[in-house]
Amino acid sequence: MQRQVGLVVFPEFFLNEGVDQVLDNIQRRAKPAAIATSPYVMRPSDAANGGREPPIDGGLGTVRLLDRPLWGKRELFVQTSVSYAPNKAHYAGLRYQPPAPDAHTKAEGGIIASALTKAKARGLKTYMQVQAAIPPGYRVQFGGPKPEDEPLSFDGSRVTDRLDKNGSLASVEILGYTSALLKDLAEAYPDIDGFHIDWPEYPPYTLDSAFLDFSDSVARAADRLGYDFEGMKRDAAAFHARINTRLTLAELQAAAAGNGIAAWLAEYPGVTAALNLRRKLVLDFVARLRQAVPGKEMLLRSFPPPWTAISGFDFPALAPKVDGIAVKLFTMHWPMMVGSWSKRLLRDNPGLGTLGQVAPLVAKIFDLCDAPEKFGLAIAEYPDSDRPHPVDTAAQTRKIVAAVKAAAPTPVSAMAHGFGPVADFGARFDAAMKAANGKVWINRYGYLADAKLDLIGAGG
Repeated sequence: MQRQVGLVVFPEFFLNEGVDQVLDNIQRRAKPAAIATSPYVMRPSDAANGGREPPIDGGLGTVRLLDRPLWGKRELFVQTSVSYAPNKAHYAGLRYQPPAPDAHTKAEGGIIASALTKAKARGLKTYMQVQAAIPPGYRVQFGGPKPEDEPLSFDGSRVTDRLDKNGSLASVEILGYTSALLKDLAEAYPDIDGFHIDWPEYPPYTLDSAFLDFSDSVARAADRLGYDFEGMKRDAAAFHARINTRLTLAELQAAAAGNGIAAWLAEYPGVTAALNLRRKLVLDFVARLRQAVPGKEMLLRSFPPPWTAISGFDFPALAPKVDGIAVKLFTMHWPMMVGSWSKRLLRDNPGLGTLGQVAPLVAKIFDLCDAPEKFGLAIAEYPDSDRPHPVDTAAQTRKIVAAVKAAAPTPVSAMAHGFGPVADFGARFDAAMKAANGKVWINRYGYLADAKLDLIGAGG
């Protein structure tokens, strides 16, 4: 097994702990080969003016606390500023423009260039992490599309229970901005090895978000590519009604056993067409980003199977376009998703059962564990900082192995998450290392107490 471990180290920790101290700590303990960061600087704020750090994850992530405090706190509200002076020429004529540098940029922005330069001097590869479709793209909870670029449901409505803020991947304005951002960052930080592109897909965190996107941008793309847009909308509406008003417990049990879903979809060919179009939109989006920075490495971050069948992330088609794929094993999100999907099914399906009956079946459909009932209702709850994640390491392994096979020969990394108790993190990291043959990225330094860094260093 060839060890290739990378760490995501966000700028606020360089600001709080010092560049040399952070690099000393991760190299002495975790022994990474690479780091990824983002082009912003952060400062404390308040609830009225800032976003929660760690991110609130749709209101459920308030249980998340940092292992490594920021400004003396394990949870706080923050604001960010761009870390460099964007070249506005790259964004000429676009709906989205980069944030203007401010006093914080001038006072603190240079720490990102310093961190990247020092990391390179120490033999580490360096990457910039950006959001694929959340302008301005620097930080997941700061930004979002304008109304005209939002993904819409089959009835033209917004989905309000989404966790992510992704815009429509069919929007020429979103694509134009993200392409410009990559060019700009490659110019501002010329020595970086490449980019990590986060969420280059349609994140299916909730059941209703799985039915995106039927926006005007997608209608134009469908017409251009020869898809029956109105037929797709009709079938999506009918399928949505079918599983949300007439689903029985026996049908859900059959689906969890591997039977039924294909038969359902066969009744609604427009849904299959919509999923095919979604894959085409993701592929075209990534191909255009690849063209924007041909001289830099590009790594995509994806959901794991089977969610990729919904998100539009087509491993065999995307793999030749990029230098690598990191499959997220963000196991604290998975029970949250089980709970969200299960409660949505229970809301409008009379007689479907109880959450205790439905959630284990949804967990089986998502392939989170072989016996989800052993976790009880924890299978549908966001785990707090001290609770092991209710997901089998065998299921995590299956997801990575499937992605490796589908993307070959493009390298696939497992992307483990640092959140959670030390022993649980260690087990998840070990599983990721074995499944991905030593290729692991870890998100993120703020959740990596020194004990976890030591486990990383000892792994492989």
